[in-house]
Amino acid sequence: MSERTDIPVGELYVDRLPLAPEKRRALLAQALHDAAQTAGSDTGTLLRVHDVLADPDGAAHAVAGADSARSPLEAAGDAVLASVPARLAMTEGGSLAEAAGMDTVRGTPTLHIAPPVQRTSLVPRPWSLNPLTRLWHRLTRRADPDPLLRDSPDPRGVWSHAGRRRRWLLLALMIAQTSLATHFMADVLPYHGADPLEFSVLTLFVLLFGWVSAGFWTAVMGFFTLLFGGDRYMISRMAAGDAPIEAQARTAIVMPICNEDVARVFAGLRATYESLAKTGDLDRFDVFILSDSNDTNICTAEVDAWQSLCRAVDGFGRIFYRRRQRRVKRKSGNLDDFCRRWGGAYRYMVVLDADSVMSGECLTKLVRLMEGHPSAGLIQTAPLAAGRETFYARVQQFAGRVYGPLFTAGLHYWQLGESHYWGHNAIIRMKPFIEHCALAPMPGKGALSGPILSHDFVEAALMRRAGWGVWIAYDLQGSYEEMPPNLLDELKRDRRWCQGNLMNFKLFMAEGMHPVHRAVFVTGVMAYISAPLWFLFLILSTCLLAKHTLVVPEYFSAPRQLFPLWPEWHPERAVALFTATATMLFLPKILAVVLIWVKGAKRFGGALPVTLSMIIELVFSALLAPVRMLFHTQFVLAALTGIAIQWKSPPREDAETHWGEAFRRHGLHTLLGAAWGGIVYWLNPNFIWWLMPIVGAMMLSIPLSVFSSRVSLGRGLKRLSLFLIPEESWPPKELRWTEKYALETRPGPDFIATVVDPIANALACATVPPTHDDPRHRATRAKQVESALLMGPKRLSGAQKWALINDPRALSQLHAAVWTDPRAHREWRDARANGLRQGYLESA
Repeated sequence: MSERTDIPVGELYVDRLPLAPEKRRALLAQALHDAAQTAGSDTGTLLRVHDVLADPDGAAHAVAGADSARSPLEAAGDAVLASVPARLAMTEGGSLAEAAGMDTVRGTPTLHIAPPVQRTSLVPRPWSLNPLTRLWHRLTRRADPDPLLRDSPDPRGVWSHAGRRRRWLLLALMIAQTSLATHFMADVLPYHGADPLEFSVLTLFVLLFGWVSAGFWTAVMGFFTLLFGGDRYMISRMAAGDAPIEAQARTAIVMPICNEDVARVFAGLRATYESLAKTGDLDRFDVFILSDSNDTNICTAEVDAWQSLCRAVDGFGRIFYRRRQRRVKRKSGNLDDFCRRWGGAYRYMVVLDADSVMSGECLTKLVRLMEGHPSAGLIQTAPLAAGRETFYARVQQFAGRVYGPLFTAGLHYWQLGESHYWGHNAIIRMKPFIEHCALAPMPGKGALSGPILSHDFVEAALMRRAGWGVWIAYDLQGSYEEMPPNLLDELKRDRRWCQGNLMNFKLFMAEGMHPVHRAVFVTGVMAYISAPLWFLFLILSTCLLAKHTLVVPEYFSAPRQLFPLWPEWHPERAVALFTATATMLFLPKILAVVLIWVKGAKRFGGALPVTLSMIIELVFSALLAPVRMLFHTQFVLAALTGIAIQWKSPPREDAETHWGEAFRRHGLHTLLGAAWGGIVYWLNPNFIWWLMPIVGAMMLSIPLSVFSSRVSLGRGLKRLSLFLIPEESWPPKELRWTEKYALETRPGPDFIATVVDPIANALACATVPPTHDDPRHRATRAKQVESALLMGPKRLSGAQKWALINDPRALSQLHAAVWTDPRAHREWRDARANGLRQGYLESA
């Protein structure tokens, strides 16, 4: 659509302002009168509009371009900046400038989007990873002059003896079970492990079975804990009841985000805020949205969503927004930046993820738990997954809701105050976090060095190293999150987690770490290393089959051997071992369903639907296991070798996997499964039935990935009450509100609107810290504005757009140039003519 040439630019611009018709005419008439005495052109009329907006009484006729010390473009930009407060006073729902408050910083009108900075020192301690070096320094009296501090009121913990006894019990159970299974496995092998290839298989079996055994006993102990009513040491029994929260017990709710779905993020945050307001303790909390986004369309939509949220809940002065321009150390760097700026003003910090929703009762309970347990440094909730509708996500939600409580309660039983931290939906005591949990880069070179990726496990370990307890409040209700909608999105997340956990393993020998958190680093790396170990185990087993099929047995393998070494075959022991292993893998799921039967299955759809769901999930997870094994093997190899894996999924609004993407991601795995199965069938047709669950799943990976991402399939099973969870049958109000607000949210302004639309431009200019205005910066800014004006928005790179939206002077100059310069690219002129202002900044 081209701009109409019969409408003067000044009149077209004034028409974009949300004013009554008579006020528009008066504004335009005054601007025309003043411009006729000065510039006398249509361009002068438009710029005089901004002068009139900034100074309606006309006391200072600062017509753009009058200052000879500045270029016409800079003078026009100054006029646009000066009118920002007036434009923000026109926003629908009331004056945004008045509601949020404004100051002038370096000559730039700036909204109060964040509280005044209160600087706090946050200094990371360098890692000491070599125990021999530490020993040598102690022997030579060159020990670290800054010793590790344990400043908790109860650094040892009254529960520590019980925890130690429990963990010795767990270790004994794992060793006994693994030893018995290894004995059976040795009997299954023809030469009982004496052959080098068999010995390799047996070694891998010990590692993998021990890993499975740890999970088995964790779930079993969680089952008994939940069945008989909890643990005497559970953190929730140490709460201060419903006592009022002290006025000094200020808590910051922080949500780090990075290029997220803006509507969903702010809908969940609004539901959380409104639930908190109903508790009557809202005045003890502040909310911080910490953005690391660099997509300019998302950045502008976030600012609009912030002001809309504040209007809807009367949150100005309590809900704050900050977008970092130096995006270092990812999420941990974002939290560090918050701690340095504002952390000293708060006693506690609740960390949320972009998809987190928490009830007000849960938040206030967490604060009371911290108040009632002065030696607790961190309390992690057990967030429940809900809110997705694809088949894959609903299966994962069901699994997390049914089986998750067993494992979480079991983790708490074994760990007590040396528990996990998952990086979100948790409360942290600010003072020890600031003093002890700053993360230094990992020393060394390569992919496993540099800024720490999986910061949560490390921060928990550092908190406990300083003597503060780290707890899981597994019985605390009202904590929610969302699952990835499909398999490929989950694997994309696992790619990042894999490298982070492998990196963390370098801290296994770090100075002062508690043995439990050293074990946590081991379990973190085993969660991904187990995949290549399993893959190697299967490869070696296939090699064993090939050897026994194609190679003549060697009965005399040692010099002067008097008796032959006969291979022995015990298929009945192989069946027994397979049955025992399957029982270990599947019994926790059966126990979880039994627990639901005992506690009441109505909210899960009934006893029969929950049982059928468990059986289907069991088959589905068995089919996914080989697929995950192959991907995790790739991730581990890539992390260890430093090879980058390109993993850029195309935009998917419906969150469903398309056939083309599935072929790209699973094609090689399908061919591998077919070839592997063919080789085994050629070697021994009877053995294919043992391998079919593996290679069959590989061959089915493409349709499995596609059909499991279907929303229609997930909704159909929901109508049959399959994979139903209580959060679907009786949704809590926070989840209902989140869904409602997300559906009601209209798209916010994008980058083009931020440049062209008068109101969106004013908001963008007023929510960015002002930049330097020296001659060097002015020359760079002029080039950026010139390029953007001539190239048009679609040809601008992400870096060029990023520079513009983070410089209010550049943005105001480009706004003036797009409306006044005849050289403006056609895309700018079309956007100008289309009338971009379509309800932006309207009150919710």
